[in-house]
Amino acid sequence: MSAQVSETQDIQVAKKPAEELFSKRRRKLISDPLNDDNPITVQVLGICSALAVTSQMYPTTIMAMAVVVVVVMSNLTISAMRNIIPNRIRIIVQLAIVASLVILVDQVLKAYAYDVSRELSVFVGLIITNCIVMGRLEAFAMGNKPYDSILDGLGSGFGYAWIILAVAFFRELFGAGAIYGFEVFNAIGLENFPNNGLMVTPVGAFLILGLIIWVQRSKTGYVEK
Repeated sequence: MSAQVSETQDIQVAKKPAEELFSKRRRKLISDPLNDDNPITVQVLGICSALAVTSQMYPTTIMAMAVVVVVVMSNLTISAMRNIIPNRIRIIVQLAIVASLVILVDQVLKAYAYDVSRELSVFVGLIITNCIVMGRLEAFAMGNKPYDSILDGLGSGFGYAWIILAVAFFRELFGAGAIYGFEVFNAIGLENFPNNGLMVTPVGAFLILGLIIWVQRSKTGYVEK
């Protein structure tokens, strides 16, 4: 009987760390930025790239991946160093780390996806000044442990990613009649479906983004404070 009790206790002890790793609070670090606290539609951050690099799905996907990598890795690095960074130079340290990561990402793109790197142009470099990245470092990573900071970075990165991918989806579909270069309307027998020239301009991106913000805020009942 005592052996069974001991085995049960061991199982409970083993489950506890796993439950802590995926606690409700930690799950919300990922889920909230996807909807209720989205960095673009609610916090209104990262708007420039959402308007500028979303004319096609492929480069937008690369941009989304780059931002996710930079946010996660910068969050992790700053969180690990938070106790040794002097408060008076914390912004300089944050910028130095983000700049180093962005340069690394930019060099990888130039080495393995040069055409996309040219298409994204200066917007990869501008990740350095992306308010989402710096905002998470200052608001979260400087005061939380590395694991939580990684989750926060993933949440914010994916929250940014799905919005710009949604914008790119509609822009490429209605602007070029394609998705990832695949001719959608031709494939379904609508060869004469007219492309909308407005969708290939930043104005089209602005309109789509505005509609997404309206739908998302209406669904969640968000009210400006």
